[in-house]
Amino acid sequence: MKYNFVKNEQKFAKEQICSSLSLHLAKIPLFKNLYAFRREITRKLSKTSLSQSKGDLPKHKINWGRLEEAEKFAETVKLFRQGKLSHDDFRRFRLQHGAYGSRMTDNYSMVRIKIPAGEIHPEQLERIAQLSEAFSIGSAHVSTRQNFQLHWVFLEDVSEIMRGLAEVGLTTREACGNTVRNVMCSPLAGVCPDEDFDPTPYAIATARFLLRNPLNQALPRKFKINFTCCEKHGMARIADIGLIPKRTEVDGKAQNGFKVFLGGGLGAQSFIGYQLEEFTAEEDLAYTTIAVLRIFDRMGNRENMARNRMRYLVNEMGWEKFQKLVLKERAIVRATQSVLVKLEVDKTPDALQRVTISSDRPAPPDGFSRWAKSNTVKQKQSGYSAVFLTLESGDMTANQLRVAAQIAREFSAEGKARNGFTQDIVFRWVRDEDLTGLYSKLLEVGLASPGALTMASVVGCTGTASCNLALTNSHRLSKEIQRKFIELKLDMDDSLRDSTIKISGCPNSCGQHGIATIGFYGGGGRMGKNMYPLYMMSLGGRADEQAMLGLNCTRVPARRVIPVILKIIDIFKSEKRDGETLDSWIHRVIDRNGGPNVKSINDIKELLKPLLTIPSVEEDKDFYIDYGSDGGYHARTGRGECAA
Repeated sequence: MKYNFVKNEQKFAKEQICSSLSLHLAKIPLFKNLYAFRREITRKLSKTSLSQSKGDLPKHKINWGRLEEAEKFAETVKLFRQGKLSHDDFRRFRLQHGAYGSRMTDNYSMVRIKIPAGEIHPEQLERIAQLSEAFSIGSAHVSTRQNFQLHWVFLEDVSEIMRGLAEVGLTTREACGNTVRNVMCSPLAGVCPDEDFDPTPYAIATARFLLRNPLNQALPRKFKINFTCCEKHGMARIADIGLIPKRTEVDGKAQNGFKVFLGGGLGAQSFIGYQLEEFTAEEDLAYTTIAVLRIFDRMGNRENMARNRMRYLVNEMGWEKFQKLVLKERAIVRATQSVLVKLEVDKTPDALQRVTISSDRPAPPDGFSRWAKSNTVKQKQSGYSAVFLTLESGDMTANQLRVAAQIAREFSAEGKARNGFTQDIVFRWVRDEDLTGLYSKLLEVGLASPGALTMASVVGCTGTASCNLALTNSHRLSKEIQRKFIELKLDMDDSLRDSTIKISGCPNSCGQHGIATIGFYGGGGRMGKNMYPLYMMSLGGRADEQAMLGLNCTRVPARRVIPVILKIIDIFKSEKRDGETLDSWIHRVIDRNGGPNVKSINDIKELLKPLLTIPSVEEDKDFYIDYGSDGGYHARTGRGECAA
């Protein structure tokens, strides 16, 4: 057995083609009535299926959903269709309720499902699978911000999805729009050996406090909050508010608090956040958050959409002035609202269940050791591991979602899963002796690819597959790179393990290219009258305690991206010192401390030039066609709604 790569690829492709066939047929006039008929039948079947399952659904600690919001959305869509609501007013409404417009059309939406702190329960995974088959393309997408996304949903069906989600405690509310987006928390929070304490309860409490809160319903622009477990496993320095748990002594007593970073973020212009103070006590978490939001709401740029994120306000005001303003505002909030505002932090640990797996364990399947090395992390709790799924650009078929739900029930002692930061899903509290059984289960549905925690796991935004602003198909390119790396077994190379590749379809950084060891963002080039897709490549980005943004190196045509990455790896192999990784070597070169032959980024650029020559159309027709496309390349875009 060799991972069943071919078999699983064929199965995945078949499911994707079958589930999206009617969508493509709907674009042909002859089939419009057929599509409408199919959609109505599917909707009725789905309603029956969903209603039959209601009685078996457990009640969670928190129900994020509200059924009345689905009804309101359906009514508002009717008003829009009747011309009683303007396009701009409807756009603001649907974004606030988690529905983006799909590429170049108002009739379809991408529905973003908010997953606070990334926590997802088995029945919720199964419901997303049902909804993806009934109203989307038979698959779901895990984003870099721990959300699920369902693409190409007919506008009238969005309310059906919202209703189905609310029945299992999920919501799309404020997953989009000028609000506080999904509150993130590291998937290793609570099991990380390097954390001071588990920040998950604080992330959940923050999400509960802010959801539907009037404080953040009409901000100048979107606002992001990231909790992480430690310096290594998160992105605290690239969020509007980033938090790392910290325990310190105050008056001789241990006290929980946070290192709070403000003003970070990725985009066409990116910034690394600043630490607010040495230590922020846990009781000041809510007041600090409120203070920052009030300042942003009051002073953020509402006129210039290109510069209305909070990071621009911090940059233009200057950090010291902004810092003093936050501390002053926090004192006001504490004095005036301390009696009313308290975060409901539930620190009660989740009850762990006894996972019963058959004692008759077969020998590890072929490929198990390779997978275990690159897809599992030892927890701080002895005898348990966290398992990361290698997903291609975050995509999962409905069948794979159901298997993920089954795995969470059968193998995880906490009985749930977490969405990760890199378009992945994580199962925690898996007993070490059960890893072989879990791997065998993954093999059956094409989810056993290795490389999840290595350079082979490539992040790619949705690109031209759905986003209005995208210039290239970053989604498909990331898959091509990942498949090539696994084929070459680069996931087994320890010197590449801590490096990353991240790809955005435009400069707006939805693929987080700015913090990648090797990052790319899409654009277009021209040779005579013909255009071709290309990427700007950056080197040296990182998001840990030594956070920095990647330095632009050179433009790379889309069809040369894979050869260029492999060439950089070859250069590294010939230049590296003993024990050096690709990430550390690139930073040494950035610091102009390279050698013997490559001393600076410019030297790398010179060595790549032979790969970057532009052929004529006659010499190489495919060069002018983007990945995933069968026609000529163009750089047309629509009004941006950011589909990361």
